[in-house]
Amino acid sequence: MRRCEGGDDASSWSLGPVVEALCAANADLVRGRRGKLGRRSLPSREALAEILVDLRAALFPGHYGALDLSDEGIKYYIGHTLDAALMALHEQVRRGFLFACLHGGDGDCAACERLAGPATRTFAARLPAVRALLGSDARAAYEGDPAATSADEAMLCYPGITAVTHHRLAHELHRLGVPLIPRILSELAHGATGIDIHPGAQIGGSFFIDHGTGVVIGETCVIGERVRIYQGVTLGAKSFPTDDEGLPIKGIPRHPIVEDDVIVYAGATLLGRITIGRGSSIGGNVWLTHSVAPGTRVSQAQPRHELFDGGSGI
Repeated sequence: MRRCEGGDDASSWSLGPVVEALCAANADLVRGRRGKLGRRSLPSREALAEILVDLRAALFPGHYGALDLSDEGIKYYIGHTLDAALMALHEQVRRGFLFACLHGGDGDCAACERLAGPATRTFAARLPAVRALLGSDARAAYEGDPAATSADEAMLCYPGITAVTHHRLAHELHRLGVPLIPRILSELAHGATGIDIHPGAQIGGSFFIDHGTGVVIGETCVIGERVRIYQGVTLGAKSFPTDDEGLPIKGIPRHPIVEDDVIVYAGATLLGRITIGRGSSIGGNVWLTHSVAPGTRVSQAQPRHELFDGGSGI
């Protein structure tokens, strides 16, 4: 065993009391949550990351799949890749239902087994519609950014496309009531791109996030068709009611509705259940907590006059 240069035993950490305390802490947590933190029942972030790779390859085999596919071979590639992804996803969906189950803390619940299969099959049936939406997103990125040389470049390079791909897959699972899995998929994109989209957000086609870092889109947002937003935009909640214990009441609409053909420029913050009317333009760094009519252009207030005219300033 390796020892430090000074002769101290690097393994002598007096771990006994530390290990006992950590075991006790985890035992209390597991008892309080019916064993939901057991490795047998928790979904795996690593497995879900691999599933996303396969799903993207099945949706866009020419971009994320094998490079040498023939016109005949692509059918078999998509079938094989999608089958493998869905088999792995079924297990993670089962674990997701088990995590939220009141009776399956020991890792065995027949009801969760019965829920996982239909949910995964329905998710699979919705993939062609997801593919169509993502195709419209890629075209919107190309058409909305003069720096883009092709929709293919947007698919391969733009973090906004990565985040929206994760979101559209996560949103379908969210619609199916699958616990925990959609949020993990969204957070994988958040960590990779800096774009935070809750899987509950409803987003129409031809959606483009340009640059993207620092974008936040809340759970109950509703975004229409052909919307474009830039880096640092927040579509968030202004406030939310609490219950008798002071905890936030879940599930109520509290984020903006952004109608068709809206542009929200960098750094803008839109808060609360407000409506941004169709065709409106929200300028950079605007702080907005009220609805605006269709076709409105909102910019920052005019800067106040300096206290000292003609001086050198401070």
